[in-house]
Amino acid sequence: MNKVHLSEEVNEFSQHLREAEETHHSVKALTDIKKDLSMDEAYQIQLATIQNKVEAGAHIIGMKIGLTSVAMQELLGVNEPDYGHLLDTMVVSNGGSVTKERVLQPKVEGEVAFILKKELQGPHVTKEDVLNATDYVVPAIEIVDSRISDWKIKLEDTIADNASSGLYVLGDNKTSVDEVDLAEVKMDLYKNGELMNSGKGSAALDHPANCVAWLANKMADYNKSLKPGDVILSGALSAAVNSQPGDEFSVKMEPIGEVSVRFVP
Repeated sequence: MNKVHLSEEVNEFSQHLREAEETHHSVKALTDIKKDLSMDEAYQIQLATIQNKVEAGAHIIGMKIGLTSVAMQELLGVNEPDYGHLLDTMVVSNGGSVTKERVLQPKVEGEVAFILKKELQGPHVTKEDVLNATDYVVPAIEIVDSRISDWKIKLEDTIADNASSGLYVLGDNKTSVDEVDLAEVKMDLYKNGELMNSGKGSAALDHPANCVAWLANKMADYNKSLKPGDVILSGALSAAVNSQPGDEFSVKMEPIGEVSVRFVP
């Protein structure tokens, strides 16, 4: 990524969040430190953190979209989603395990992941453009996490904290978007074998591809685009479920497959 010069304050806030991750102790919300923190400043803080991790050897391999449901937007008092970066250090294999050292306050979500074969450059990307640019989709588990104590966050906090990203798991079954109506995909989220909640593809801005289109158009504000090979987590299809060491999760997404992960003590 091209290095962007960021202010001293932005870098200090980024360091505040990175220390939480490195010491494994959550920290005070940024909006409690700076009451008038703006969305633009929050995205700059996110960028500072990502630049730091890339300089340390991580690679950006995609993006995630958050706040795609009306319920979550209303909860935080916003009218659009947000986004974060996916790094190669965040990948967990399907059926793999997560140690407690890798997470702070994890919650599990089920969503559709898009793997792109063409570039998407905003600001006028449509749902159809996204489908045409998609190589295939897979079921995914996103393990969202927060460096902010007790998840007591406002919109600017989650944006600065890389959209509360943690880890993610991709399913093995690859499905062409021509073979499925993603708005009608049915998702069931299980914890330790018990059904916790269900959702449909339409829960994410009426269609998961609408979320990816929003992302491409939003990133155009920062002169960025989505690239071939990028993994895009398109947004949760139901409420996030808290996780503790010892829990096992699986997501069954009809008709595109299953994905699972376990948290080890």
